Amino acid sequence: MTVLARALVLAMLLPLVVVGPQRASAGAPTDQLRGQIDRAVKILDDPELKKEGRQRDRRTAIRQVANDIFDFSETAKRSLARHWSPRTQPEKDEFVALFTDLLERSYISKIELYGGEKIHFVGETIEGEGAVVRTKLVTKQGTEIPIDYRMLKRGDRWLVYDVVIEGVSLISNYRTQFNKIITTSSYEELVKKMKTKQEEFIGEEKPKRTSQQ
Repeated sequence: MTVLARALVLAMLLPLVVVGPQRASAGAPTDQLRGQIDRAVKILDDPELKKEGRQRDRRTAIRQVANDIFDFSETAKRSLARHWSPRTQPEKDEFVALFTDLLERSYISKIELYGGEKIHFVGETIEGEGAVVRTKLVTKQGTEIPIDYRMLKRGDRWLVYDVVIEGVSLISNYRTQFNKIITTSSYEELVKKMKTKQEEFIGEEKPKRTSQQ
């Protein structure tokens, strides 16, 4: 598994058992993140959604949680970095839609591969409209993996725009890949590659959905 996929899965899926400070001692960013993770856990554990033929409903529900946790537009913008400003508004809209869809599909496609890990909320730092929620993931083997959630305040909500796992930033990793493709080829080639990947995901999902209908 690539670092990108691992970071996304760890950030959004693996905290199936949440432990750490009580809610009263945590600030809004931690409380809101914990609450969304709790929602995901309930969906994963829902016996009705585990029944045959309910996979699409289950994935739709998980996808909604992902949308309520992440600010995909901000992640997309920062990942494209200096190549964002030259884009037209239609190009920006298309890129955000593609980027969001690929992240969600990558996450959902791996959702049933993990379980049993624990996450400790160890602290948070709030500076104006930004915050960092610091956690440690404890694997089944007892290994501790530091994961920091970088968040921005959007109205009365705190949304994750970046995840740093073992010192590796999700945005930084994507930025490097995107910049390499654009500088060695073109922005259009990057979009083409993203659309190809999207088609691959859709192709992988179709047989599964058909078999359950």
